[in-house]
Amino acid sequence: MTLRQRLSSWANTLKQQLTAIYLVSRDPQTPMLTRWLALLVVAYAVSPIDLIPDFIPVIGYLDDLILLPLGCWLVIRSVPDDVWQRSLQQAEDRAALPRFQWMSFVVVLIWVSLATFLMYWLFI
Repeated sequence: MTLRQRLSSWANTLKQQLTAIYLVSRDPQTPMLTRWLALLVVAYAVSPIDLIPDFIPVIGYLDDLILLPLGCWLVIRSVPDDVWQRSLQQAEDRAALPRFQWMSFVVVLIWVSLATFLMYWLFI
């Protein structure tokens, strides 16, 4: 297996896990703290804004290569095993997931709100 094939396989696995994490966040048997963590991981994955911008060579992609798998690992370890297996099974059928076109606006709004709060906190 070539490096390109391994990376492609890893990316597909990560995509399936992020879909399962989204489903975990909506499951009523998931603990509340794990739900919030799952939503945070999914929001960061779909967010157009990164902690380190991607245009910065090498380190721009490091946050995606480190933070997303770490967040996935934390959610997977903190969710009950039966909920995770059920969500993973549902994630294999991606066509069943809803498409939220307006969600990108919500994510950008959240990031702008957080940045505004941070600026206010730092300078006032």
